[in-house]
Amino acid sequence: MAETSTSSGSNSDSPLFRIAPDHLFTVLLLLPVDSILSFAMTCRRFRSLASSDTLWESICRRDWGPSSVDSLKSSKQDQQLPWMRLYKQVSRLDCVSCYKLSDPEDELVSPGPRASHSLSFVSDCLVLFGGGFEGGRHLDDTWAAYIGNDFRRIVKWQKVSSGIPSGRFGHSCVVIDDSVVLFGGINDHGNRQNDTWVGQVSFHKNFVITISWRLLDVGPTAPQARGAHAACCIDVRRMVIHGGIGLFGLRLGDTWILELSENLCSGTWQEIVTHPSPPPCSGHTLSCLGGNQTVLFGGRGLGYEVLSDVWHLYVSGGYAKWVQILYESQDIPHGFSLPRVGHSATPIVGGQILIYGGEDSYRHRKDDFWVLNVGTIPSIKVQAATSHIRGISGTMWKRLKAKGYEPNHRSFHRTCADPWGRYLYMFGGMTDGLLQPMESSGLLFDGKLFLVELEL
Repeated sequence: MAETSTSSGSNSDSPLFRIAPDHLFTVLLLLPVDSILSFAMTCRRFRSLASSDTLWESICRRDWGPSSVDSLKSSKQDQQLPWMRLYKQVSRLDCVSCYKLSDPEDELVSPGPRASHSLSFVSDCLVLFGGGFEGGRHLDDTWAAYIGNDFRRIVKWQKVSSGIPSGRFGHSCVVIDDSVVLFGGINDHGNRQNDTWVGQVSFHKNFVITISWRLLDVGPTAPQARGAHAACCIDVRRMVIHGGIGLFGLRLGDTWILELSENLCSGTWQEIVTHPSPPPCSGHTLSCLGGNQTVLFGGRGLGYEVLSDVWHLYVSGGYAKWVQILYESQDIPHGFSLPRVGHSATPIVGGQILIYGGEDSYRHRKDDFWVLNVGTIPSIKVQAATSHIRGISGTMWKRLKAKGYEPNHRSFHRTCADPWGRYLYMFGGMTDGLLQPMESSGLLFDGKLFLVELEL
């Protein structure tokens, strides 16, 4: 055995054994997890070091992002578990539990049914704005609910008197610090917009939530007006948007980054032009995996086709590059289809993305949960000279089981997650089995709030 052989004098004199533990610690953090586990099997000394709680907390920070780990520690959720065990449980995720959080006694004091709205988790609160309703009508109401660390609580909504911005659907909202940054959208006259708003969310001791909106000064340059685009926050104070539906119903394929000032009072838009880049599309998603890495999935293309493309955007300083992630569709379990539009794609713990629902090219709505694990994709930095990377479908995609109060098939709903990424909130959307592309009969809008908990 390795432990017996390494106890001999010849092996114990190996230069590797003379390396100080703190230096070995630094080296281990540069290795993939499989290599760390192999290293732990060589001898008792290395097993102790490679299994230490301090090392695995650092590995979780490396692979999940520091904000996820800090949020977990501050919320005291599962803090009793050793970090190595928690890491293993996250990597073996195969099930979610669903709960209905809407209070039937408070239906008169809660958001109405809608789709293509925004839902954000900010300052320990859920914040919902706008959306579309029957007849293509827009909504201009803002709702908020305090969550705190009690993620399973029955939500008590408050209608927030904000007054601005104007009503719209198909807009985007991303969270930066204690604020939401809103861009674009479509009103019930079909007008596309390209205004940018910042709403600061404050929770007061009397359980009152306020939102202070202000129009952001972005100077003379801004993206073309649009709705049904995708957006997410990257780094600390930057927002990236892509695609959407512009004037005359034209689908767009441009990428823009908004750089915000430290006080969030002004910002500067810059278009990112790279080749190759994702095709023009709408109803797709952008998900930030921490730092400056963003993943695009799905959407509807120029020819009304529904896509299953996966693209990775890497941004560093003035450098930006889109890379397409290729995978074999035949590796997806039989009977399941990945192409979708109007789905949700939420970053969760473990540097993964939880994808739910959406609809296919026949407007069949879906109710399946998938994990997209981009941790299996080679580093974009290493692949900087290529235009695409081939992912490993067997580990890149995983379909999750669902139990509990499962939501109906839906599309154009919205989701957001707590700072740790274990608890997801889902609201609204369009819910029925089959809708022909040009028909509106039978179209239903949902107004329920669900909690989706990762079973770790």
